[in-house]
Amino acid sequence: MSINSEILNKLVTILGKEYVFIDDETRNSYGHDETEDFVFPPSVVLKPANASEISQILVLANEYKIPVVPIGGRTGLSGGALCIYQGIGLSTERLNRIIEIDEKNLQVVVEPAVITQVLKEAVAEKGLFYPVDPSSMGSCFIGGNIAENSGGARAVKYGVTKDYVLNLEVVLPDGNIIWTGANTLKNSTGYNLTQLMVGSEGTLGVITKIVLKLLPKNNYNVLMLVPFYSATEACEAVSAIFRAGIMPSALEFMERDAIDWTLKFVDGISVQVKEGIKAHLLIEVDGNYPDILMQEAEKILTVVEQFEIDEILFADTEDQKNALWKMRRSVAEAVKGNSIYKEEDTVVPRFELPKLLEGIKRIGNKYGFKSVCYGHAGDGNLHVNIIKGDMTDDNWQTQVPLGIREIFELTVALKGTLSGEHGIGLVQKNFMDIAFSKVHLELMESIKRVFDPNNVLNPGKIFPDNL
Repeated sequence: MSINSEILNKLVTILGKEYVFIDDETRNSYGHDETEDFVFPPSVVLKPANASEISQILVLANEYKIPVVPIGGRTGLSGGALCIYQGIGLSTERLNRIIEIDEKNLQVVVEPAVITQVLKEAVAEKGLFYPVDPSSMGSCFIGGNIAENSGGARAVKYGVTKDYVLNLEVVLPDGNIIWTGANTLKNSTGYNLTQLMVGSEGTLGVITKIVLKLLPKNNYNVLMLVPFYSATEACEAVSAIFRAGIMPSALEFMERDAIDWTLKFVDGISVQVKEGIKAHLLIEVDGNYPDILMQEAEKILTVVEQFEIDEILFADTEDQKNALWKMRRSVAEAVKGNSIYKEEDTVVPRFELPKLLEGIKRIGNKYGFKSVCYGHAGDGNLHVNIIKGDMTDDNWQTQVPLGIREIFELTVALKGTLSGEHGIGLVQKNFMDIAFSKVHLELMESIKRVFDPNNVLNPGKIFPDNL
């Protein structure tokens, strides 16, 4: 949708000319995230400074029926921040303050454009810990983490974003500004609007302030890289570790190609991968008592030695630990740099991981595509990267979607679901019928209509086109 001069002048009155952008360079820059190679430039990019300005923008948008898409750090992988109907691209980047670190109550109040890693480091200086650590934490925004209910490597022990959100200031689509809950650890007072907002992908409101729960910081960790001669056995070992009574702080799975491509893509990492190794598990335990951590590590060794593995690498120094984590967090970027790809974000109960992995490979053979898998195995969360390679454009367009549908059907058959942490957004919405009945979807859409009767806020996301 184009923005005429009358509307543009009203937007300039609200924000000032310096925060209203209609030039092609800015529009194109804010027209993409990290979802494949999609670019959907908004008609205008706005950069408000506070909830009041956002409220005025949304009132205007409702008056003229203009689509508004909240845009954060643009690191998303499901197309949630793409302006598919043009309209207003609403960047939150100026709302970037850490307002208060409450050391007495172990809470922090932040604005949505605070970068996740910046927040983690700021609270760590106070001896506190914010556990959520998506791979893009050096560039993603807290607001986007909430919109997608992001997870990360340490979600296996500490939970995902929703487990730390206590209260939210939200601008509703009609311009009203509300707080959704209370700054308390317990709250059974009415419907939980806070949790309704978490994972809603910018379709129900624009988040402008956030109250997060924090934890005391642990002082020690043990990190090991375990090479397996069978990727299926690596997946089997995941459940076995938990059944042995161990709760790792991270348990990551990487197929051979994921590591090989990353080692070529990223400088400064020296990991030797022997012939015949098919996958690795990166396993971390953390706590405050080194003796207990070593006992847990020894117990993990007892479990993984039941499988066909090679020599385990223990990270002895902080530099070695940082290098291993850099390798794991660089996998997605390395895959993207290697080939055109599509990434799906499957999640199943962790015991079903071997069946999921084997099924993905079988489906790939059926439809003629290669896949590279990695992810948060401790959660049963497997990222499936489908590689174009030398596939023809026709097969890429016609066969791959059929294969993706079968992967999702398998995932749901294994009691899993379509996304563990990336959200549905644009690219997964037409697979939602696999996970949900018509009743489910109509119920969700009716909630959207209550919040946003004019459908101005991030339209065209989450719900299937044929609903």
